Amino acid sequence: MIPRVDTDKSGKTFQENPEVDIKSAFQLARPKHWVKNVVVLFPVILAMRIYEVDAWRDTILTMLAFCFACSACYIFNDILDRKKDQAHPQKKNRPLAAGRVTVGAAGVECLFCLVGAGAIAIAVNIPVAVVLIAYVLLQLAYTLKLKNLMLLDVICIAIGFVLRAVAGAVAIPVAISPWLFICTFTICLFMGFCKRRSELSTIIDGKASEHRTVLGGYTPELLTHLITVSAGVAIIGFLLYATSPRTIGNFGTNYMIYTLPVMVYAVFRFSMLSIKASYMDPTELILRDRAFQFAVIIWAAMMVGVVFWGHDLQIWISNCVK
Repeated sequence: MIPRVDTDKSGKTFQENPEVDIKSAFQLARPKHWVKNVVVLFPVILAMRIYEVDAWRDTILTMLAFCFACSACYIFNDILDRKKDQAHPQKKNRPLAAGRVTVGAAGVECLFCLVGAGAIAIAVNIPVAVVLIAYVLLQLAYTLKLKNLMLLDVICIAIGFVLRAVAGAVAIPVAISPWLFICTFTICLFMGFCKRRSELSTIIDGKASEHRTVLGGYTPELLTHLITVSAGVAIIGFLLYATSPRTIGNFGTNYMIYTLPVMVYAVFRFSMLSIKASYMDPTELILRDRAFQFAVIIWAAMMVGVVFWGHDLQIWISNCVK
């Protein structure tokens, strides 16, 4: 059977093919970006509750709710920016910009994702739903206005990750540590500036502001400086967390500080690849760069080891050297 060819309101042609429609609708939700929601799971580890099935169930459901919410926000953004995306070297291939999905279909998918996110969040608990609403409102403000304001655009991105971490904490529930805010905000601020630096470098036609308005105000030199400063603040923030009396008291050891070299390598590699424009955005870097992935896996394993067995290891080493 030959699929029927039709046109949308903009005059673009598309095929009425169920397989193409499903694939395009799935791409429109940007599932690759769901990896960002892993932040929701951090409180389970740092609260030392990885052995509790209920804690994993609630945080995984919360992460799923944020996956749906993120997709709804991305779809809404793509609906508004579909004209600009057509002039972008890579974004022109997005389903809406390429005409593979109509605006009406995208709107329905956006609503479905939003309702699904809310239903799942409420099923976990009301505080998770409140944090989710705050996240959606922030993303709405970002899409409509804040993404066009220098510095505030990246600060909003970082706060979005903080809200993910907070949602993971209230899902369990556990007390929200100030260090959760400090460490999450600073490292995500760094990654946000890296994203802008990559975007500015990968647009080679000299018309960056046509693709993203805020890029007209940023320069490579300014973004390199902001990356350097935010990377330093993130590393210092982690150092203060690792050596704070509260952290040492909670985990019974100061061994968390010994994960620093691996963290520094990951941060510096992320910075280097962003400045070199090796990848279009942080998500692509995270999913494709093997060296960065390896560093993150090692760091995460060391962190889990310190959180759960660092105290016993420190006692054993102390006894061995006596």
